Amino acid sequence: MLGAIPGATLGKWIDAWSRRMPRTPLVLREIAVSDQRSALDADDLDAALVRLPIDRADLHVIPLYDEIPVVVCSAESHLTAADELELDDLAGEVVIAPADDVLAVTAPDAAPAAFDPPATTADAVEIVAAGVGVLIVPMSLARLHHRRDVAFRPLRDGPTSTVALAWHASRTTPAVDTFVGIVRGRTANSSRG
Repeated sequence: MLGAIPGATLGKWIDAWSRRMPRTPLVLREIAVSDQRSALDADDLDAALVRLPIDRADLHVIPLYDEIPVVVCSAESHLTAADELELDDLAGEVVIAPADDVLAVTAPDAAPAAFDPPATTADAVEIVAAGVGVLIVPMSLARLHHRRDVAFRPLRDGPTSTVALAWHASRTTPAVDTFVGIVRGRTANSSRG
């Protein structure tokens, strides 16, 4: 079983797995970033796509790709006039940080929120859609929660978010080795699989 954090883009690897291992279905389970280490420690996951940083004790971790940060705002926001934004462009804006925030970006001169932080990124997007504040997330989360009444713009000086493949070193199986080979770009004809 493969765990995956919200927004992880793994379609090409699932396709490669299906071609290479047609008799072994790849079972996916979504895991929250806040629970990614405990999900890996449970016995039911073979590996997981996680967001770094993660406690690497007893884990093998392969960084896969970096995601750029974006600012999610109302489709009617003045911020949509720009192709890209910087943190200074958010001066005076309410920057919403949901409980499941994965970037923890602090925008200088942002206005304080007059409400408690929402529980999830999806809840934060609903607030943004209503024209109250902005949200800073990796691009995949902006795409995952996209709606017609919101827009997003790249944040040039924001932190990237690295997605990695992780698994317990003591639980490396032939199936895990095969998946590792797939994410590393090995072909089915490679001597390492």
